[in-house]
Amino acid sequence: MKKELKNIVHQTQSLIKVGDKKKLRVYLDSLDISAIEDLIDELPDYAPLIIETMSANRAVNVFRILDVPTQERVIKKLPKLKTKELLSILPPDDQTSLLGELKDENLIQELMAMLSPEDKLEVAALLSYPEDSVGRLMTPDYLAINRNITVQETLDTIRKNGKNSETIDVIYILDDTGVLLDDLRIRDLLIVDPQTRISDLMDNRLISLKAEDPQEEAIKIFKMNNRVALPVVNSEGVLLGIVTIDDVLWIADEEYSEDMQRFGGSGTLDEPYLDVPIHKLVWKRAGWLIVLFIGELLTASVMQYYEDQLAKVIVLAMFLPLMISSGGNSGSQASTLIIQAMAVGDVRLSHWWRVFRREIVSGLSLGIILGIIGFTRIYIWHFIFPNLYGDHWILVASTVSLSLVGIVLWGSLIGSMLPFILKRLGADPATSSAPFVATIVDVTGLMIYLSIAGVIFGTILD
Repeated sequence: MKKELKNIVHQTQSLIKVGDKKKLRVYLDSLDISAIEDLIDELPDYAPLIIETMSANRAVNVFRILDVPTQERVIKKLPKLKTKELLSILPPDDQTSLLGELKDENLIQELMAMLSPEDKLEVAALLSYPEDSVGRLMTPDYLAINRNITVQETLDTIRKNGKNSETIDVIYILDDTGVLLDDLRIRDLLIVDPQTRISDLMDNRLISLKAEDPQEEAIKIFKMNNRVALPVVNSEGVLLGIVTIDDVLWIADEEYSEDMQRFGGSGTLDEPYLDVPIHKLVWKRAGWLIVLFIGELLTASVMQYYEDQLAKVIVLAMFLPLMISSGGNSGSQASTLIIQAMAVGDVRLSHWWRVFRREIVSGLSLGIILGIIGFTRIYIWHFIFPNLYGDHWILVASTVSLSLVGIVLWGSLIGSMLPFILKRLGADPATSSAPFVATIVDVTGLMIYLSIAGVIFGTILD
């Protein structure tokens, strides 16, 4: 634990022990929000007391950044009045996120009953969108104006209604039917004559999101356009709400975490690791392990098929781990590179042929490099230990080096093409995790190695 955090924990525990809630509130309100989050991580049993003691606005800001299991534990132990106060201050998108992710149906109903009639309608509308859609991220708290008013009238509107908006960095321009026409940044209003008409400032370079779009699409658009907020419209162009960058960053972090878990050959965790029940953690990992284990059993079948060859040239068995690891490593490298490139939009389905050609060159080059190293190693060891590889050491070296070329090339092609195949079938490319690719290449790599051995040793194996 960092010294600063250790001091915060000690001071908080001392104030809690004394029972002076007034001093505790003053102290907690003086801390950064991130420090409060760390404090709750260190003192999870005191999380409800910490949230209850803080001033309402500070408590909401802390509550918003807690993970859902912690939020649920806090809510269950908070006094009802404090819970209702927190819910009333939470923005609609955060209310929706909380109610959409809670698992306890009774708790969801209890919280829904605490909402005001207006908040209930807003949350119900947002929850009607698909779980992973942009609609779930948006908030209806925004500033909108008509194109026919002046800058001065717009600034008056901002002063009057700005505190109820999620952000005032961007103002949205609507026609009389609610259709979004354009947007203006606040700085555009501050540098022109107050009597300028809003219609004269419009540049018609509108960027918007569709409510039904996947959240991944929002991440890409935010990244490409450097915006703090983007409007969300329906199919007729009517403005429904806005999505702000803070919500998109949370989603991007969740997407990254899920991809990392898939890369490791595991199901995605819906909760922090330490909060996941053991039986659920085992189940999340068991599925992939079983699939990979069954796949690896095929290596035994391959070795059984080539058993006679291995028995006649037993020295070939010494290099089996080398072949397996080299193919798996090259496949995992290629798979990781392509999945990451797909995630950021650098590579699309239509690029498969370009990737295939590049991986032929890359895989062949990498295979030749490893093949030369393998041949050199056997050559040197033969002169140090003359009896290690026997009279046919040159054939062993040739088998190993040529096999490395073939296996590394094959691993690169499998690792790079599998994400394209999965995406074409509608699956998540991250499913082609490193262990999955490695398992495929292990089995086929053994076949390549032992087949090349059969050709090179020829009559010696007969």
